[in-house]
Amino acid sequence: MTNNTTKPDSLQPAAEMAVDLFANWFDPIETEVRARSRQFIEELLRGELDAALARPRYGRSQMAGNEERAGAAGHRHGSRTRSLTGTFGPIEIAVPRARLTTSEGGTTEWKSQALRAYQRRTLAADALIASTYLAGTNTRRVRRALAALFGGTVGKDTVSRTWRKVKSDWDAWNTRSLAEDPIVRLILDGTVVRVRLDRKATSISLLVVLGVRADGQKVLLAIKSMGGESAEAWRTVLDDLITRGLRRPEFLIVDGAPGLDKAIASVWDGVPVQRCTVHKHRNLFAHAPERLHDEITADYNDMIYATTPEEIETRRKAFIRKWRLKHRAVADSLEEAGERLFTFTRLPPSQWRSLRTTNAIERLHEEFKRRIKTQTVLPSADTAAMLFWALLASGQINMRKVDGWQTLSTKPINQPIDLAA
Repeated sequence: MTNNTTKPDSLQPAAEMAVDLFANWFDPIETEVRARSRQFIEELLRGELDAALARPRYGRSQMAGNEERAGAAGHRHGSRTRSLTGTFGPIEIAVPRARLTTSEGGTTEWKSQALRAYQRRTLAADALIASTYLAGTNTRRVRRALAALFGGTVGKDTVSRTWRKVKSDWDAWNTRSLAEDPIVRLILDGTVVRVRLDRKATSISLLVVLGVRADGQKVLLAIKSMGGESAEAWRTVLDDLITRGLRRPEFLIVDGAPGLDKAIASVWDGVPVQRCTVHKHRNLFAHAPERLHDEITADYNDMIYATTPEEIETRRKAFIRKWRLKHRAVADSLEEAGERLFTFTRLPPSQWRSLRTTNAIERLHEEFKRRIKTQTVLPSADTAAMLFWALLASGQINMRKVDGWQTLSTKPINQPIDLAA
Protein backbone atom coordinates (compact mmCIF):
# COMPACT_ATOMS: atom_id res chain seq x y z
CA MET A 1 0.00 0.00 0.00
CA THR A 2 1.40 3.38 -1.01
CA ASN A 3 1.07 6.56 1.00
CA ASN A 4 0.92 9.78 -1.02
CA THR A 5 1.87 12.72 1.18
CA THR A 6 1.58 16.31 0.07
CA LYS A 7 2.91 19.40 1.84
CA PRO A 8 0.64 22.39 2.39
CA ASP A 9 1.57 25.72 0.85
CA SER A 10 2.57 27.07 4.26
CA LEU A 11 5.51 24.64 4.34
CA GLN A 12 7.15 26.00 1.19
CA PRO A 13 10.87 26.67 1.56
CA ALA A 14 11.53 29.89 3.46
CA ALA A 15 14.15 30.91 0.90
CA GLU A 16 11.53 31.05 -1.88
CA MET A 17 9.25 33.23 0.22
CA ALA A 18 12.06 35.52 1.35
CA VAL A 19 12.86 36.57 -2.22
CA ASP A 20 9.58 38.53 -2.43
CA LEU A 21 9.63 39.78 1.15
CA PHE A 22 9.58 43.47 0.16
CA ALA A 23 7.79 43.05 -3.19
CA ASN A 24 4.45 44.38 -1.95
CA TRP A 25 5.84 47.20 0.19
CA PHE A 26 4.52 49.89 -2.14
CA ASP A 27 4.94 53.38 -0.73
CA PRO A 28 2.89 55.96 -2.71
CA ILE A 29 4.60 58.89 -0.92
CA GLU A 30 8.09 57.69 -1.79
CA THR A 31 7.07 56.87 -5.35
CA GLU A 32 5.51 60.29 -5.91
CA VAL A 33 8.53 62.12 -4.44
CA ARG A 34 10.90 60.28 -6.75
CA ALA A 35 8.66 60.87 -9.76
CA ARG A 36 8.62 64.62 -9.12
CA SER A 37 12.36 64.88 -8.38
CA ARG A 38 13.29 65.18 -12.04
CA GLN A 39 10.73 67.91 -12.67
CA PHE A 40 11.84 69.88 -9.62
CA ILE A 41 15.57 69.72 -10.45
CA GLU A 42 15.00 70.73 -14.07
CA GLU A 43 12.86 73.67 -12.93
CA LEU A 44 15.61 74.68 -10.52
CA LEU A 45 18.27 74.67 -13.25
CA ARG A 46 16.05 76.54 -15.74
CA GLY A 47 15.31 79.16 -13.10
CA GLU A 48 19.03 79.55 -12.41
CA LEU A 49 19.75 80.09 -16.11
CA ASP A 50 16.82 82.55 -16.44
CA ALA A 51 18.33 84.58 -13.58
CA ALA A 52 21.78 84.55 -15.23
CA LEU A 53 20.39 85.81 -18.56
CA ALA A 54 17.77 88.04 -16.90
CA ARG A 55 15.05 86.70 -19.18
CA PRO A 56 12.89 83.58 -19.45
CA ARG A 57 13.09 81.22 -22.35
CA TYR A 58 11.82 82.90 -25.58
CA GLY A 59 11.71 86.21 -23.67
CA ARG A 60 13.46 89.48 -24.41
CA SER A 61 16.26 90.79 -22.21
CA GLN A 62 15.42 93.39 -19.58
CA MET A 63 16.37 96.91 -20.68
CA ALA A 64 16.35 100.15 -18.76
CA GLY A 65 16.42 102.87 -21.40
CA ASN A 66 19.92 102.87 -22.85
CA GLU A 67 21.40 101.12 -19.82
CA GLU A 68 23.09 97.76 -20.07
CA ARG A 69 21.21 94.54 -19.51
CA ALA A 70 20.49 93.57 -15.94
CA GLY A 71 21.76 90.05 -16.68
CA ALA A 72 24.68 88.60 -18.60
CA ALA A 73 24.66 88.72 -22.41
CA GLY A 74 24.30 85.33 -24.05
CA HIS A 75 21.98 82.80 -25.60
CA ARG A 76 20.60 79.35 -24.91
CA HIS A 77 21.49 76.41 -27.10
CA GLY A 78 19.59 73.30 -26.17
CA SER A 79 20.22 70.90 -23.31
CA ARG A 80 22.11 67.76 -22.44
CA THR A 81 21.06 64.69 -20.49
CA ARG A 82 22.83 63.85 -17.28
CA SER A 83 22.32 61.06 -14.75
CA LEU A 84 22.10 62.15 -11.12
CA THR A 85 21.84 60.06 -7.97
CA GLY A 86 20.46 61.54 -4.80
CA THR A 87 18.62 60.38 -1.71
CA PHE A 88 15.63 60.22 -4.06
CA GLY A 89 17.38 57.54 -6.16
CA PRO A 90 18.91 57.63 -9.66
CA ILE A 91 17.23 59.82 -12.31
CA GLU A 92 17.96 61.26 -15.77
CA ILE A 93 17.65 65.05 -16.04
CA ALA A 94 17.86 67.55 -18.91
CA VAL A 95 20.42 70.24 -18.08
CA PRO A 96 19.94 73.48 -20.06
CA ARG A 97 22.92 74.88 -21.95
CA ALA A 98 23.85 78.48 -22.78
CA ARG A 99 26.76 80.55 -24.08
CA LEU A 100 27.63 83.75 -22.19
CA THR A 101 29.46 86.67 -23.76
CA THR A 102 32.74 87.52 -22.03
CA SER A 103 34.21 91.00 -21.53
CA GLU A 104 36.79 90.23 -24.24
CA GLY A 105 34.03 89.67 -26.78
CA GLY A 106 34.23 85.89 -26.82
CA THR A 107 31.83 83.36 -25.35
CA THR A 108 32.00 80.82 -22.57
CA GLU A 109 29.79 77.93 -21.50
CA TRP A 110 27.31 78.71 -18.72
CA LYS A 111 27.94 76.66 -15.57
CA SER A 112 25.28 75.91 -13.01
CA GLN A 113 26.12 76.68 -9.38
CA ALA A 114 23.51 74.23 -8.11
CA LEU A 115 24.81 71.30 -10.18
CA ARG A 116 28.58 71.24 -10.46
CA ALA A 117 30.39 70.12 -13.59
CA TYR A 118 30.67 66.32 -13.81
CA GLN A 119 28.59 65.94 -10.64
CA ARG A 120 26.85 62.57 -10.61
CA ARG A 121 25.63 62.50 -7.02
CA THR A 122 24.13 65.11 -4.72
CA LEU A 123 26.12 66.21 -1.68
CA ALA A 124 23.45 64.64 0.53
CA ALA A 125 23.97 61.29 -1.23
CA ASP A 126 27.74 61.51 -0.74
CA ALA A 127 27.23 62.39 2.92
CA LEU A 128 24.92 59.41 3.34
CA ILE A 129 27.45 57.04 1.76
CA ALA A 130 30.29 58.39 3.91
CA SER A 131 28.17 58.29 7.08
CA THR A 132 27.19 54.67 6.46
CA TYR A 133 30.86 53.81 6.05
CA LEU A 134 31.70 55.68 9.25
CA ALA A 135 28.99 53.78 11.12
CA GLY A 136 31.31 50.77 11.12
CA THR A 137 30.88 48.82 7.90
CA ASN A 138 33.08 48.15 4.89
CA THR A 139 32.68 49.31 1.29
CA ARG A 140 30.94 46.18 0.04
CA ARG A 141 28.41 46.23 2.86
CA VAL A 142 27.70 49.92 2.25
CA ARG A 143 26.90 49.05 -1.36
CA ARG A 144 24.48 46.33 -0.31
CA ALA A 145 22.89 48.44 2.44
CA LEU A 146 22.17 51.34 0.06
CA ALA A 147 21.29 49.25 -2.99
CA ALA A 148 17.54 49.77 -2.62
CA LEU A 149 17.83 53.51 -2.01
CA PHE A 150 20.19 54.20 -4.92
CA GLY A 151 18.80 51.58 -7.29
CA GLY A 152 22.09 49.66 -7.42
CA THR A 153 24.02 52.62 -8.87
CA VAL A 154 26.41 52.83 -5.91
CA GLY A 155 29.22 50.31 -6.19
CA LYS A 156 32.31 49.57 -4.15
CA ASP A 157 34.39 52.02 -6.19
CA THR A 158 31.81 54.77 -5.69
CA VAL A 159 32.03 54.34 -1.93
CA SER A 160 35.84 54.52 -2.11
CA ARG A 161 35.76 57.64 -4.30
CA THR A 162 33.27 59.33 -2.00
CA TRP A 163 35.49 58.57 0.96
CA ARG A 164 38.51 60.03 -0.82
CA LYS A 165 36.63 63.33 -1.19
CA VAL A 166 36.78 63.66 2.57
CA LYS A 167 40.58 63.86 2.32
CA SER A 168 40.57 67.47 1.13
CA ASP A 169 38.75 68.53 4.31
CA TRP A 170 41.11 66.34 6.34
CA ASP A 171 44.18 68.04 4.82
CA ALA A 172 42.73 71.48 5.56
CA TRP A 173 41.96 70.49 9.16
CA ASN A 174 45.55 69.30 9.68
CA THR A 175 46.99 72.66 8.64
CA ARG A 176 44.47 75.02 10.27
CA SER A 177 45.71 77.76 12.58
CA LEU A 178 45.22 77.30 16.33
CA ALA A 179 46.37 80.79 17.28
CA GLU A 180 42.85 82.06 18.01
CA ASP A 181 41.59 78.91 19.74
CA PRO A 182 41.36 79.60 23.54
CA ILE A 183 42.75 76.21 24.62
CA VAL A 184 43.49 76.02 28.36
CA ARG A 185 43.91 72.27 28.90
CA LEU A 186 45.21 69.30 26.92
CA ILE A 187 44.42 65.58 27.21
CA LEU A 188 46.94 63.31 25.46
CA ASP A 189 46.79 59.56 24.85
CA GLY A 190 47.50 56.97 22.17
CA THR A 191 45.96 53.77 20.89
CA VAL A 192 47.11 50.91 18.68
CA VAL A 193 45.35 49.88 15.45
CA ARG A 194 46.11 47.39 12.71
CA VAL A 195 46.73 48.71 9.20
CA ARG A 196 47.99 47.31 5.93
CA LEU A 197 51.60 48.30 5.23
CA ASP A 198 53.48 46.80 2.27
CA ARG A 199 50.64 44.25 1.96
CA LYS A 200 51.16 43.08 5.53
CA ALA A 201 49.05 43.71 8.63
CA THR A 202 51.06 46.02 10.90
CA SER A 203 50.34 47.64 14.26
CA ILE A 204 50.72 51.43 14.46
CA SER A 205 49.95 54.01 17.13
CA LEU A 206 47.41 56.79 16.73
CA LEU A 207 48.49 59.70 18.93
CA VAL A 208 45.50 61.82 19.93
CA VAL A 209 45.40 65.30 21.48
CA LEU A 210 42.16 66.75 22.83
CA GLY A 211 41.92 70.37 23.86
CA VAL A 212 39.59 71.98 26.37
CA ARG A 213 38.55 75.53 25.54
CA ALA A 214 38.01 78.25 28.11
CA ASP A 215 34.25 77.58 27.98
CA GLY A 216 34.80 73.88 28.82
CA GLN A 217 34.09 72.49 25.33
CA LYS A 218 36.33 69.59 24.30
CA VAL A 219 37.75 69.72 20.78
CA LEU A 220 40.01 67.40 18.79
CA LEU A 221 43.32 69.16 18.05
CA ALA A 222 45.49 66.46 16.50
CA ILE A 223 45.43 62.81 15.45
CA LYS A 224 48.59 61.39 13.89
CA SER A 225 49.65 57.88 12.93
CA MET A 226 53.13 57.05 14.24
CA GLY A 227 55.23 53.95 14.69
CA GLY A 228 54.91 54.06 18.46
CA GLU A 229 54.64 56.33 21.50
CA SER A 230 58.29 57.28 21.79
CA ALA A 231 59.48 60.72 22.91
CA GLU A 232 60.36 61.54 19.30
CA ALA A 233 56.90 60.56 18.06
CA TRP A 234 55.12 62.68 20.64
CA ARG A 235 57.54 65.57 20.11
CA THR A 236 56.55 65.56 16.42
CA VAL A 237 52.90 65.96 17.39
CA LEU A 238 53.54 68.70 19.95
CA ASP A 239 55.89 70.65 17.67
CA ASP A 240 53.23 70.66 14.96
CA LEU A 241 50.66 72.08 17.38
CA ILE A 242 53.05 74.80 18.50
CA THR A 243 53.95 75.65 14.89
CA ARG A 244 50.26 76.18 14.15
CA GLY A 245 49.96 78.67 17.00
CA LEU A 246 48.72 76.62 19.98
CA ARG A 247 49.13 78.59 23.19
CA ARG A 248 50.98 77.22 26.19
CA PRO A 249 48.35 75.14 28.06
CA GLU A 250 47.58 75.66 31.75
CA PHE A 251 47.08 71.96 32.58
CA LEU A 252 47.94 68.59 31.00
CA ILE A 253 46.39 65.15 31.48
CA VAL A 254 48.51 62.19 30.27
CA ASP A 255 48.47 58.40 30.31
CA GLY A 256 51.89 58.10 31.96
CA ALA A 257 53.86 56.85 28.95
CA PRO A 258 57.55 57.77 29.51
CA GLY A 259 57.95 58.99 25.92
CA LEU A 260 55.13 61.50 26.35
CA ASP A 261 56.57 62.76 29.66
CA LYS A 262 59.93 63.46 27.99
CA ALA A 263 58.30 65.25 25.06
CA ILE A 264 56.25 67.46 27.39
CA ALA A 265 59.29 68.34 29.49
CA SER A 266 61.12 69.52 26.38
CA VAL A 267 58.40 71.96 25.24
CA TRP A 268 56.21 72.83 28.26
CA ASP A 269 58.36 72.36 31.32
CA GLY A 270 56.60 73.64 34.43
CA VAL A 271 53.02 73.08 33.26
CA PRO A 272 51.04 71.05 35.87
CA VAL A 273 50.63 67.44 34.69
CA GLN A 274 48.01 64.96 35.88
CA ARG A 275 48.82 61.25 35.53
CA CYS A 276 45.74 59.22 34.55
CA THR A 277 44.47 57.37 37.64
CA VAL A 278 42.82 54.64 35.54
CA HIS A 279 46.09 53.78 33.78
CA LYS A 280 47.88 53.62 37.14
CA HIS A 281 45.14 51.35 38.51
CA ARG A 282 45.76 48.90 35.66
CA ASN A 283 49.48 49.20 36.27
CA LEU A 284 49.04 48.15 39.91
CA PHE A 285 47.29 44.98 38.73
CA ALA A 286 50.35 44.09 36.65
CA HIS A 287 52.44 44.00 39.85
CA ALA A 288 50.18 41.67 41.86
CA PRO A 289 48.56 38.23 41.54
CA GLU A 290 44.91 38.17 40.48
CA ARG A 291 43.63 37.16 43.92
CA LEU A 292 44.75 40.54 45.28
CA HIS A 293 43.10 42.64 42.56
CA ASP A 294 39.80 43.20 44.37
CA GLU A 295 41.57 44.31 47.54
CA ILE A 296 43.87 46.65 45.58
CA THR A 297 40.86 48.16 43.82
CA ALA A 298 39.03 48.80 47.10
CA ASP A 299 42.03 50.52 48.70
CA TYR A 300 42.92 52.45 45.55
CA ASN A 301 39.41 53.77 44.94
CA ASP A 302 39.07 54.68 48.61
CA MET A 303 42.15 56.87 48.16
CA ILE A 304 41.54 58.36 44.69
CA TYR A 305 37.86 59.16 45.22
CA ALA A 306 38.20 60.74 48.66
CA THR A 307 36.44 64.09 48.85
CA THR A 308 39.21 66.36 50.18
CA PRO A 309 42.97 66.69 49.60
CA GLU A 310 43.56 65.93 53.28
CA GLU A 311 41.62 62.66 53.08
CA ILE A 312 43.47 61.66 49.92
CA GLU A 313 46.82 62.37 51.61
CA THR A 314 45.89 60.30 54.68
CA ARG A 315 44.60 57.34 52.66
CA ARG A 316 47.62 57.39 50.35
CA LYS A 317 49.94 57.03 53.34
CA ALA A 318 47.80 54.17 54.64
CA PHE A 319 47.89 52.49 51.20
CA ILE A 320 51.70 52.70 51.04
CA ARG A 321 52.18 51.37 54.59
CA LYS A 322 49.81 48.45 54.06
CA TRP A 323 51.11 47.30 50.69
CA ARG A 324 54.76 47.67 51.59
CA LEU A 325 54.15 44.86 54.03
CA LYS A 326 51.63 42.84 52.03
CA HIS A 327 53.08 43.09 48.50
CA ARG A 328 55.84 45.67 48.12
CA ALA A 329 55.71 45.80 44.28
CA VAL A 330 52.25 47.40 44.51
CA ALA A 331 53.46 50.11 46.89
CA ASP A 332 56.53 50.78 44.73
CA SER A 333 54.34 51.11 41.63
CA LEU A 334 52.13 53.70 43.33
CA GLU A 335 55.13 55.67 44.58
CA GLU A 336 56.57 55.69 41.06
CA ALA A 337 53.74 57.98 39.90
CA GLY A 338 54.69 60.54 42.56
CA GLU A 339 52.68 63.71 43.04
CA ARG A 340 51.55 63.71 39.38
CA LEU A 341 48.89 61.17 40.33
CA PHE A 342 47.28 63.76 42.61
CA THR A 343 47.75 67.02 40.67
CA PHE A 344 43.95 67.23 40.35
CA THR A 345 43.75 68.11 44.09
CA ARG A 346 45.26 71.52 43.29
CA LEU A 347 42.07 72.59 41.51
CA PRO A 348 38.44 72.91 42.75
CA PRO A 349 36.69 69.60 43.55
CA SER A 350 34.03 70.36 40.91
CA GLN A 351 36.70 69.66 38.27
CA TRP A 352 38.17 66.50 39.78
CA ARG A 353 36.06 64.09 37.78
CA SER A 354 37.32 65.45 34.44
CA LEU A 355 40.89 65.93 35.71
CA ARG A 356 41.66 62.50 37.13
CA THR A 357 41.72 60.49 33.89
CA THR A 358 42.19 60.50 30.12
CA ASN A 359 38.73 58.92 29.83
CA ALA A 360 37.63 61.59 27.33
CA ILE A 361 40.07 60.09 24.82
CA GLU A 362 39.53 56.50 25.95
CA ARG A 363 35.85 56.79 25.03
CA LEU A 364 36.83 57.99 21.57
CA HIS A 365 39.21 55.04 21.20
CA GLU A 366 36.46 52.59 22.16
CA GLU A 367 33.94 54.16 19.78
CA PHE A 368 36.50 54.21 16.97
CA LYS A 369 37.43 50.55 17.41
CA ARG A 370 33.79 49.52 17.66
CA ARG A 371 33.20 51.01 14.22
CA ILE A 372 36.26 49.46 12.56
CA LYS A 373 35.97 45.97 14.04
CA THR A 374 34.27 44.66 10.87
CA GLN A 375 37.30 45.69 8.83
CA THR A 376 39.95 44.04 11.04
CA VAL A 377 42.80 45.71 9.13
CA LEU A 378 42.50 49.25 7.79
CA PRO A 379 43.82 50.02 4.28
CA SER A 380 46.62 52.37 5.43
CA ALA A 381 47.97 54.42 8.33
CA ASP A 382 46.63 57.63 6.76
CA THR A 383 43.16 56.08 6.47
CA ALA A 384 43.18 55.17 10.16
CA ALA A 385 43.90 58.73 11.29
CA MET A 386 41.46 60.24 8.80
CA LEU A 387 38.69 57.85 9.83
CA PHE A 388 39.18 58.74 13.49
CA TRP A 389 38.89 62.45 12.66
CA ALA A 390 35.89 61.97 10.36
CA LEU A 391 33.86 60.30 13.10
CA LEU A 392 33.96 63.58 15.03
CA ALA A 393 33.85 65.94 12.04
CA SER A 394 30.74 64.24 10.67
CA GLY A 395 28.91 64.30 13.99
CA GLN A 396 28.97 60.50 14.39
CA ILE A 397 30.62 61.15 17.77
CA ASN A 398 29.88 64.25 19.84
CA MET A 399 31.84 65.65 22.77
CA ARG A 400 30.28 67.59 25.62
CA LYS A 401 31.80 70.13 27.97
CA VAL A 402 34.05 68.92 30.78
CA ASP A 403 32.67 68.60 34.29
CA GLY A 404 33.29 71.70 36.38
CA TRP A 405 33.82 73.95 33.36
CA GLN A 406 32.34 76.89 35.29
CA THR A 407 35.56 77.08 37.37
CA LEU A 408 38.09 76.60 34.56
CA SER A 409 39.44 80.09 35.11
CA THR A 410 40.76 79.00 38.55
CA LYS A 411 44.53 78.56 38.52
CA PRO A 412 46.15 75.49 40.17
CA ILE A 413 47.39 76.19 43.70
CA ASN A 414 51.04 75.45 44.40
CA GLN A 415 50.42 73.04 47.28
CA PRO A 416 50.97 69.40 46.26
CA ILE A 417 50.01 66.75 48.79
CA ASP A 418 52.59 65.37 51.23
CA LEU A 419 54.01 62.14 49.80
CA ALA A 420 55.80 61.01 52.94
CA ALA A 421 54.40 57.70 54.20
